[in-house]
Amino acid sequence: MKQKEKSVISWLAEFAGTHRSLYMKSVLLAVCGVACSIMPYLIMGGMVGRLIEGNQEWNRYLYDGILMALFWLGRVIFHACSTTCSHKATFHVLGNIRKQVCDKLARVPLGVVKDTPSGSLKNIIVERVDSIETTLAHILPEFTANLLAPIAVFIYLCVIDWRMALVSLISLPLGMLCYTGMMIGYEESFRNTVTKTKILNDTAVEYIGGIEVIKAFGKAQNSYEKFKVAAKEGADCYIEWMRRCNVFFSIAMVLFPCTAISVVPIGGLFVKNGSLSVSDFVLCIILSLGLIAPLITVMSYSDDIGKLKTILGEVTDVLTWQELERPKTDQKVPADYSVELDQVTFGYKEKEVLHGVSMRIEPGTVNALVGPSGSGKSTIAKLIASLWDVKSGSIKIGGVDIRDLSLEEYNRRVAYVSQDNYLFDDTIRENIRMGRPGATDQEVEEVAKKSGCHEFILGLEKGYDTVAGGAGGHLSGGERQRIAIARAMLKDAPLVILDEATAYTDPENEAVIQASVARLVKGKTLIVIAHRLSTIADADKIFVINDGRIEEEGTHQELLEKGKLYARMWEAHIGVKDSEKEGVVYA
Repeated sequence: MKQKEKSVISWLAEFAGTHRSLYMKSVLLAVCGVACSIMPYLIMGGMVGRLIEGNQEWNRYLYDGILMALFWLGRVIFHACSTTCSHKATFHVLGNIRKQVCDKLARVPLGVVKDTPSGSLKNIIVERVDSIETTLAHILPEFTANLLAPIAVFIYLCVIDWRMALVSLISLPLGMLCYTGMMIGYEESFRNTVTKTKILNDTAVEYIGGIEVIKAFGKAQNSYEKFKVAAKEGADCYIEWMRRCNVFFSIAMVLFPCTAISVVPIGGLFVKNGSLSVSDFVLCIILSLGLIAPLITVMSYSDDIGKLKTILGEVTDVLTWQELERPKTDQKVPADYSVELDQVTFGYKEKEVLHGVSMRIEPGTVNALVGPSGSGKSTIAKLIASLWDVKSGSIKIGGVDIRDLSLEEYNRRVAYVSQDNYLFDDTIRENIRMGRPGATDQEVEEVAKKSGCHEFILGLEKGYDTVAGGAGGHLSGGERQRIAIARAMLKDAPLVILDEATAYTDPENEAVIQASVARLVKGKTLIVIAHRLSTIADADKIFVINDGRIEEEGTHQELLEKGKLYARMWEAHIGVKDSEKEGVVYA
């Protein structure tokens, strides 16, 4: 909770890490650039004074001109070096923000991530973070330079004549009055654009992700209409905001730089009554022209600063999500790889799904979780895999509560394959190798052979070097499952969880995979969730889950003899298989 109290500056300092010195160097170089930008005005003042006095030392004027050019060149060089330093630091900041957000997502409960639209998370991590690059890279050096320069010029004007210094600022409050009108309702308007942009992103992701269903059911018009409305509202919120601010902005931009309106007539009166020399009057006119423009640039950053605060607020909201309760290192060492659930309850938001589940899985055994759809089988598997934390009760591995084990070490001990197998947009070889990054090509191919997917991989265009596509889109559902199982087997974890991992596999290939899994998990603790009961009939123990409770447990034969839910499920399963053999076709 303390993190929420951090200011924007504190968060940026944390993200910058060891590269904060680059920002300091950037500011120092910007100050040097300011000094170089002021010097030509001072030299010009001397030149004007000598010209008015009739001085004709043309070599001196030439020397002064060259000196002004050198100072101006110095300003450009210092500015370039300053922004280079700030850009280097900013790229590190953006990289650290993205790393921290991605690391955070790996440490929070899966439900929190799933409850957040993927379009919103993608928008924050990619577009929103990227949009603050220009602000972070330029705001420190340019804000510093554009603020210090007019301050220095104003001080110099005060040295020449304090009255003229004050006169040169008359247009500033007039412009600020209009600028204030432009800023009325700023936060509400900006928040509205952020909300509408998020809705547009989520709608676009939903539309693209569901394009297959949209086409299949002829819903293209309705779905596109929803996207069109979101796009129009996303554009309108900006247009309305700009339209409301336009008049105030235009008047402000006209009034701000009009220093000559006050400086020329009032300065002329001072010259007329002899209280201001002509040379000083001309110098005051020149200096006043460069007084307000930098301040306008500084004020223009208010938009960027507001945007920066909003985006960092979104990032820090993610970074302050409640994490899984895990220590950095193991507090105890499990005695073996038995699994024990003791009075476990769990719910999604307000709905409780598991009600006091207690079960024990012996080490080195094959165990199956079966039951009707929505009974809580996958929820138990995900809790054992440490994707969520239990609401109450405990889950122990080898007699140790999993909340006493570090998340990193626990993940090494568990191989989890879900029914929604995800492959990365990389080669088949690298997707399998993710199970154990240090594995050799030979080890990858060997586990592919044992998992029954070697032959179909060789049949692909580039074999193991074929790119799987985004989310494995270039492969069929069954092929993705077999690759995911090979990846899990390569991991060689002592606890293996298969959550309906063969759901999309045809019966022939499923038999091959089952035989492969049986060989590869020998001596390991295996937990299987299967919708085809015939594939788990030989399990050491079968747990029957119904309505979030353990209704029965035992071997296949023991459960059949009880004649309860499992027996009815088995009869239904056998009936379906018989129908398939008879060639029953469902209209």
